[in-house]
Amino acid sequence: MKRIGFLSFGHHQAVPGSLVRTAQDALIQSIDLAVAAEEVGVDGAFFRVHHFARQLAAPFPLLAAVAARTSRIEIGTGVIDMRYENPLYFAEEAAAADLISAGSGRQGRLQLGISRGSPETALDGWRSFGYAPSEGSDEATLARDKTELLLAALEGAGVATSNPAMTGQERPVPIEPRSEGLRDRIWWGAGSRATAVWAAEQGMNLMSSTLLTEDTGVPLGELQAEQIQMFRDSWAAAGHERTPRVSISRSILPIIDDETRQWFGLRAQADSQDHVGHLDATTIARFGRSYIGEPDRIVEELAQDPAVQAADTILVTVPNQLGVDLNARMLESIVRDIKPGLGE
Repeated sequence: MKRIGFLSFGHHQAVPGSLVRTAQDALIQSIDLAVAAEEVGVDGAFFRVHHFARQLAAPFPLLAAVAARTSRIEIGTGVIDMRYENPLYFAEEAAAADLISAGSGRQGRLQLGISRGSPETALDGWRSFGYAPSEGSDEATLARDKTELLLAALEGAGVATSNPAMTGQERPVPIEPRSEGLRDRIWWGAGSRATAVWAAEQGMNLMSSTLLTEDTGVPLGELQAEQIQMFRDSWAAAGHERTPRVSISRSILPIIDDETRQWFGLRAQADSQDHVGHLDATTIARFGRSYIGEPDRIVEELAQDPAVQAADTILVTVPNQLGVDLNARMLESIVRDIKPGLGE
């Protein structure tokens, strides 16, 4: 049976109807939702990372806190923008969070989605964090170079030289701590078919969102299914030994009571088709539809989505500002009423 996780952007703002009015609300409720999701049988708790915005930002304190409060559920990100990251510090934090998760539950729970990033609130905000592409390079190369160093560090490569005054000799030294197997649980958030092929060549799992930064005129599900097949073909050609994982994100909003009908009933028709638009002045994207309605109807519609059938993990984007209780009830319905109908 497919894995079902939730994906929260952690929006927080003091606006009418929001139960998540501050950054503290967003963080505490994220932990509480992960605990509630584990209790109702959800397989994963994933969090989006944005900077300079009223959303979740620094992921590792949150992931460690979720790890300490849960024992079974996978915990991860979808995604961390590598343009903003120090890859060696990232490797240390990731290993520490993974070790905490293993200490409070089963091994292998941390699943980290990373990417080149998307347009942000701040113009070239990663420059304010102290990072810039080398001369003649660009921000996409910056993110990929950092990713290469991150993966090497997670594999235990020597990424610094020891101090002979302390060690008696010069030798390569790896990052500490390390968590065995974490390298195989890194996912690349691919916004196109070409980047999915690159992710396969690097030996990373594939994470595909509710949008792609290209449009060929076919529905998102068909375009993503093509992306997934290209990823798997490239993975096989690269000769990697393990079987990769593939996730996609979907907006799934089951109408299960008067409250969910009040919030989502009028959106069912308006959001029943993909949308094509621009992420910024130059980047066109195809945005996926929402699946809203009675659970049995959603099962029928998802059965016609080829990307849902091709992926092994579905990340359900949650309207986190509506609070833990409402989202937990919807997730419980998704696990009970929708997940069994999605196949393997």
